[in-house]
Amino acid sequence: MSSLDHFRLMAPYNAWMNTKIYDTAERLTAEELARDRNAFFGSILGTLNHLVASDLIWFGRLAGHPPFAGRIDLAGLPQPTSVRFAVAEELSGLRPIRERIDRLVIGFVDGLSDADIAEALDYRRTDGTRQHKVLASVLSHIFNHQTHHRGQVTTLLTQAGVDVGVTDLLALIPDVD
Repeated sequence: MSSLDHFRLMAPYNAWMNTKIYDTAERLTAEELARDRNAFFGSILGTLNHLVASDLIWFGRLAGHPPFAGRIDLAGLPQPTSVRFAVAEELSGLRPIRERIDRLVIGFVDGLSDADIAEALDYRRTDGTRQHKVLASVLSHIFNHQTHHRGQVTTLLTQAGVDVGVTDLLALIPDVD
């Protein structure tokens, strides 16, 4: 499987899993979602906010990179400057932003070429440090980051008494003949 094909598998998987996470989280009260559970970002809602803030930061960087300018529409979305930025105080406010980002990610990845993913991306970290990374590596990080923190959220949801169900990427991989 090429890197591009891998990203084209990961983008819909990412959206599918985010939908499952949000559907499951909606079974909890606002208080349960905001309860500090001693996780990296405190609560279930805090962790979900972190994922949205991080994606907005990353896609803001990508939108500012000349080859990708115009391919990424972030109009009307928050512009966090920190991965701890609270994008929304409640799940109901966060979900539509998450869904828009997921559609944006799928559309962006679907429009990429092998040459695009070999592009070097110049950006600054949130602490101002200049970085220079290949887009394929950045996309790998973005998808891995999502998986990492969604794993934390599924644990927190399970501890809160709700089950996300099947989370395996394998569920979206078709059988071969």
